[in-house]
Amino acid sequence: MGEKKIVLTDRTIFPHWQTENLRFGDTDQLGHVNNAVYATFSESGRVNLLLENGKIMVPSGLDTVIARLELDFRVELHWPGKVEIGTTVLGLGRSSYRLGQGMFSGDKCVATAVNVIVLIDLATRRSTPLPDSFRAYLSKFAPR
Repeated sequence: MGEKKIVLTDRTIFPHWQTENLRFGDTDQLGHVNNAVYATFSESGRVNLLLENGKIMVPSGLDTVIARLELDFRVELHWPGKVEIGTTVLGLGRSSYRLGQGMFSGDKCVATAVNVIVLIDLATRRSTPLPDSFRAYLSKFAPR
C-alpha cells in the first residue's frame, strides 16, 4: 500500500494551530507582509508545538535546532489581519524530525513550510537520538 501524500495547503490535515497577529511593521514597501516574516511565523508554529500546558516537552539536557527550512510563498498577505499556522509532524528520524506547515489567512493558504529539526545534547552540542518519550509526544502531531 502506498504512503498517503500530504498536501500542506489542506488545512484539515493539521493537528496543531497557532494564531499570530499581523503587524504594520511586518510589511514592506510593496505593502505586503515581507518574506522574512514567514520564517518567524514558522518558528512560532514549531516552538508552540513543543509546549503542552505551558511546559516545554523537550527532555531535560536536550534542545532542538533547525537544520533546514523550506518556504513556499503562495499568496500575498496584507496588514491588518491574522495568520493561522498549522503544524504537523511529517516524519521521525533517529535524531531529527520533519515538520510540515501551512500558513492561512481565512481559507487561503498563503505559504507552506517544511522544517528539519535536530535534537541536540546541550553538553556536547551534538545530535542525539530522540528519546522514546519525546518520539511518542511528537507522534501525536502526525497528519489527521
